[in-house]
Order: sequence, then C-alpha cells, then structure tokens
Amino acid sequence: MQMHRLRTIVLASVFTVFLASGFAIAQDGAKQDMKAAGADTKNAAKNTGHAVSTGTKKTYNKTASGARTAYHKTENGTKTARDKTVNGTKTVGKDVGRGSKVTAKDTANGTKKVGDRIAGKPNPQ
Repeated sequence: MQMHRLRTIVLASVFTVFLASGFAIAQDGAKQDMKAAGADTKNAAKNTGHAVSTGTKKTYNKTASGARTAYHKTENGTKTARDKTVNGTKTVGKDVGRGSKVTAKDTANGTKKVGDRIAGKPNPQ
C-alpha cells in the first residue's frame, strides 16, 4: 500500500511540476502578446495619424489651388466684361450723338418749313 501511495505522490508531483511550468510559459506568452498588441496598436495609430495629416494637406493644397484658379478666372472675366461695357458704351454714345444731330437737323428743317408756310413762302423742291 505504501508503494501505491508513493506512486500517487510521485505522479501528483510530476503533474504539478508540468502544469506549473506550462502555466508559467503561458503567462510569459500572454504578457508578450499584450506587449506586441500594444506596439501594433501604437504603430497603427501613428500610421493613421500620418495618413490623415497627408490627406488633409493634399486636400488643403488642392482647395487653395482651386480657389486661386477661380479668383483669376473671375478677375479675367470681370476685366473682359468691363472692357466690352466700355466699348459698347462708346459705340452707343457715338450712335446717340449721330442720332441727336440728325434729329436736330430734321427738327430745324421741319421748323423752317412750318415757318415758311406760315409766312407764305413757296416750298423749295
């Protein structure tokens, strides 16, 4: 019976040693896994930050470039419109001036004819 007890004690000791060493190895593995996960998370956060920064800078630069282009196109369009308005106003002014002269002459001639009729002068042909 003592042999049986001795075998049981030895067997229990062997299991205890193996289980304890396996548990210790598992503890180190879990600790290392946690460190690796933390490092991976840190690197992912850094990479994400750099990607967001790069994207933001590219978007800003494209927006600024587009705004400058729109400004220059608006400026050129405004100058063209102004020049055409000035030329159109000059043309209209000349046409109005000519029309006024013609109208003034026609009015003067009409008034002269009416005056001649009133005075009894014959119409020149």
